[in-house]
Amino acid sequence: MSDSQTPGKTPLLLKPIDLLGQAGISTVKASHAFLEYVGGVWLMIVNALRWVWRSIVNRKIRFGRPALYVQLVRLGVRSVGVIVLVSFCIGLILALQMAPPLEEFGQVETVANIIAIAVVRELGPLISAIVITGFAGASIAAEIGSMAVNEEIEALEAHALNPIRFLVVPRLLATVIALVILSIIADLVALTAGWIMGVTKLEIPSAIYINNTITQLSLADFNTGLIKAGVFGLLVGSISCFNGLKVSGGAAGVGKATTNTVVHSIVAIIFCDLLFTAIFYALGWT
Repeated sequence: MSDSQTPGKTPLLLKPIDLLGQAGISTVKASHAFLEYVGGVWLMIVNALRWVWRSIVNRKIRFGRPALYVQLVRLGVRSVGVIVLVSFCIGLILALQMAPPLEEFGQVETVANIIAIAVVRELGPLISAIVITGFAGASIAAEIGSMAVNEEIEALEAHALNPIRFLVVPRLLATVIALVILSIIADLVALTAGWIMGVTKLEIPSAIYINNTITQLSLADFNTGLIKAGVFGLLVGSISCFNGLKVSGGAAGVGKATTNTVVHSIVAIIFCDLLFTAIFYALGWT
């Protein structure tokens, strides 16, 4: 009798039905974990928005506006330098990459049109969201995670202070507001960089470049970019805070939450960007 048929020993090869069963169990567990995660983030957002609404209708209820200003400086003002540098490089890259194929058709002046649409609709909010994810999102998760490990959140609850109200709401609002403003800054910087490269290197007349940019852009282009930026900010802030609140396991848990925040935020941003693009295409806003 072979070893694989010896009673009491596990077969070396699994039957196809066993492989399918294990694959099904893994899929169900992964789906359950995903739905639980998404549901937890959604409930936290709803709870945070409820506190914001209550603070608007009832002035006696406050969520810590000084904390909001601190977070705006921390997440927004300190990110401006990185956003400007990255956006300026993106504008230069787009101009240099688009010029050769367009020059073959004698349409090098339309570089301005392509850069304007690509930056305002897509790259401005997307680049800003990715930069603020690595710059601020991981920081929020690590900060709140350290508080969870040190039992500071339990201390807040023991003093009848709601963590969502005093920790999540200021950071959530700050990421939304900061990302919308940073997206506008990124748009202006990238468009300026494209203009500089177009006028100096590609020898496009400045008046033609500016006229093509203004003619190409419309109010819908700015609106779609700002809507994306606001939603991206909501995603980054909520995912960061949720991962921070769920930290357990000491310093290792804080590191895991920080890594998960960056990964989850970028995946959520890309998926949401695809969803918005499909919706705007269906509505004729593209």
